[in-house]
Amino acid sequence: MNIPENLKYTKDHEWVKIEGDTAIIGITDFAQHELGDIVFVEVDTVGESLDKEETFGTIEAVKTVSDLFMPVSGEVLEFNEELESTPDIINKDPYNEGWIIKVKVADVADTEGLLTAEAYKELID
Repeated sequence: MNIPENLKYTKDHEWVKIEGDTAIIGITDFAQHELGDIVFVEVDTVGESLDKEETFGTIEAVKTVSDLFMPVSGEVLEFNEELESTPDIINKDPYNEGWIIKVKVADVADTEGLLTAEAYKELID
């Protein structure tokens, strides 16, 4: 299971990459593996400010639909439009090409509650 050390994680299996006051968010390798073949990603919250742990979209696999939760509070700036035509990018490359949204972080303190790679490994083991 691929768990990059340079990212932060949530108990809901999202990853977060902080770049200044922007957070890039996706789902982990573990999550995409558990979901199976991803067929659709819906995010209709671009331009909205959401609180930490609010739902920002959904991800649909062949067998199930799962909510996607905000790991930090902030404004959803951008949705990865590549996912509209090729949602299975998440299965192939969840940490790079398969990112889902970019968020302008409202409070950097939100990131302090995120899991390290080591803590996330313990969670899924």
